[in-house]
Amino acid sequence: MTTQSLRRTIALIGLSGVGKSTLAQQLAQQLGWKYVDTDAMISRFAGKPVAEYFATKGEVAFRKLESEVLGAMLVAATYHPCVIATGGGIVVQAENRDLLHQFAWNVWLDAPDSVLLQRLQSATTEARPLLQGDDLLGKLAAMRAVRAPLYRELAHLTLDTSHLSNTAMISAITREFALRAR
Repeated sequence: MTTQSLRRTIALIGLSGVGKSTLAQQLAQQLGWKYVDTDAMISRFAGKPVAEYFATKGEVAFRKLESEVLGAMLVAATYHPCVIATGGGIVVQAENRDLLHQFAWNVWLDAPDSVLLQRLQSATTEARPLLQGDDLLGKLAAMRAVRAPLYRELAHLTLDTSHLSNTAMISAITREFALRAR
């Protein structure tokens, strides 16, 4: 049995607005696995919305809690396979990258910044504390510059969400996961 076949978690990684939460829910349903969202779990553990926790405690405390939540999710996944929708910045902590590398099959969902901007502008960004204020496109570009190499390093599969339907992405993910888990 390979290490790959022991992985019982598919983690969706990528920038905010790329569609991780929506796709993770649909993928989990298709596989009959549990769906978990790191930001939702952080809110549950913190007892307040992510944006409020981030604003009152700061990014360092948020990232620490994010690491604890991710670790707990991955431990639980050894008993119950799951699909995890991660926060866009989960890869900035080396500890999180190590956990994802060791225990998850990672799918990098990507889209051009212009597409992300359009999606973020049509949705609420209050739950995305690092995307507040002006020059959203500049902020996305700065995040991409830091995070893209980290996503690339972790990804077992990369999909461009700007050109594929969720059905097509789910099909690609399940096909590749099955092939690589042999």
